[in-house]
This record gives sequence, structure tokens and C-alpha cells, in this order.
Amino acid sequence: MAYTAPRTRTALRSHRDGRRHPLVATLMALPLAALLLLVFDGWETVATQASSVGVMLGR
Repeated sequence: MAYTAPRTRTALRSHRDGRRHPLVATLMALPLAALLLLVFDGWETVATQASSVGVMLGR
């Protein structure tokens, strides 16, 4: 029989423990949103693109 290493707390961590706080996720997404505003030249275009991506992902 093969030796298996004992499981650690990190290996058994639940999905809930692995979630990122919404504020942290927002702070991570803000630079990308600013870049999109700059590249696509305005809020309306960025909103249209985000909506299209949401439809493609089925949301």
C-alpha cells in the first residue's frame, strides 16, 4: 500500500473559507475598470461591453 501524507487544515478548508471579501474583490477590479474606461473611451461603451460579456457567460 502506498504511503499518503496526512491531510492538513488547508487541504480540508471549506469553499466558504476560500472566498474573497467583496471589498477586496472590488478593489482588485477597479484598476481594470479604469483601464477599460480609458481604452474604450467612455462609460457607455464599457457598460455595453460588460453587458455583452455577461450575456455570453449566461448571466
